[in-house]
Amino acid sequence: MNKVDVVLGSFYGDEGKGKIIDYLSQKSDISVRCTGGNNAGHSIEIDGKKFAFHLIPSGILNKGTLAVIGNGVVIDPKVLIEEMENVENNGYSVENLRISDRAHVIFPYHIEMDRLQEELRKDDKIGTTCRGIGPVYCDKYERSGIRMGDFVNKKYEKQLRKNVESKNKIFEMYGHKTLDVEEILKEYNEYADKLKKYVVDTVYLLHDALQSGKKILCEGAQATLLDIDFGSYPYVTSSNPSIGGICTGTGIGAKYIGEVYGVLKAYSSRVGEGPYLTEQKNEIGDKIRELGHEYGTTTKRPRRCGWLDLVALKYATVLNGITGLAINHVDTIGKLPEIKLCVGYKKNGKVSMQFSTDADYLADCEPVYETFEGNFGDISNAKTRDELPEKAKAYLNRIEEVVGVPVKFIGTGAGRDCMIVC
Repeated sequence: MNKVDVVLGSFYGDEGKGKIIDYLSQKSDISVRCTGGNNAGHSIEIDGKKFAFHLIPSGILNKGTLAVIGNGVVIDPKVLIEEMENVENNGYSVENLRISDRAHVIFPYHIEMDRLQEELRKDDKIGTTCRGIGPVYCDKYERSGIRMGDFVNKKYEKQLRKNVESKNKIFEMYGHKTLDVEEILKEYNEYADKLKKYVVDTVYLLHDALQSGKKILCEGAQATLLDIDFGSYPYVTSSNPSIGGICTGTGIGAKYIGEVYGVLKAYSSRVGEGPYLTEQKNEIGDKIRELGHEYGTTTKRPRRCGWLDLVALKYATVLNGITGLAINHVDTIGKLPEIKLCVGYKKNGKVSMQFSTDADYLADCEPVYETFEGNFGDISNAKTRDELPEKAKAYLNRIEEVVGVPVKFIGTGAGRDCMIVC
């Protein structure tokens, strides 16, 4: 039992999960990506070189770790192959990659449908990455999707023709460009040939590994407040990047799960639309963005930045059963002379710790802040929590006190080794 550790985002994504995953995957036999698609990215810096992963589990960089793309992931074959080639071009192997035969495939019509839908929303845009993620999940649940097993075995042509025909009717209706099914078949058959040897039944692969005593690390994409069920709907992603998606995206039973690490930054950020109570639309937000290099791994869009919200964090810890926090960018927030921490929401004169994904509820709330001293100095060489300055420890201690979950990892810089393991 408890052979599976989980890493999840606690807020709106971009929390630096890749760094924690990189560390834990070195102690794991298998690293599994469970949900989402190439609308998310994990960044890792090794020996001064930055790797951005969008589909491949970042454990691929560890020679002894098997990297598995689970059934809950939706895969753009072109993007996946480009990512594999990038890994190889940098001196690493992809021979330890495995792809679920149940994962769904993103085709060009999914991407075009995504773009069309976002255009039609006009002033009510969700802020989608337009990578085709939502439409491919729609096909999955409409039972017209194409899975990797059928794709690589060339059993998908009939369904593809049906899908292109139906999508082209919609495109024609709105004056959007239509797609040529023959061109898609020619291009995607080549992708299928390149990926075939990596596609397996990962459910049995993972269960056989568990039975033989292997250690598995499951990495979530995006984050809790973007969850299709539990996030700030409709400004969410199209999958479950919370704890439930780990089980449904891999076939691993809940009884095997041990540690659940919630990753966050020492401040907060968000890409796209939607409510964000502690956002700083001012010089402070701009300063945090520049200090933290807050631009999307996938989209390059500037992220909205603000103070850390412990009400939202408490919600994420309860929802996911988080057992330990991993706080990145402590060095970044420590460069500000003064830091604020949201410790409650004030509504109708009363202060509570109740978070809501309802935009109207949040509109009537105002954050209750506590102020802390900044100017931590250079903490990149600190190897233990005791070595941190008292001002940094006071900030971390208050987070633990309010949320009720211990801090297990502390990010002290951008490098792979700039991290305190508590």
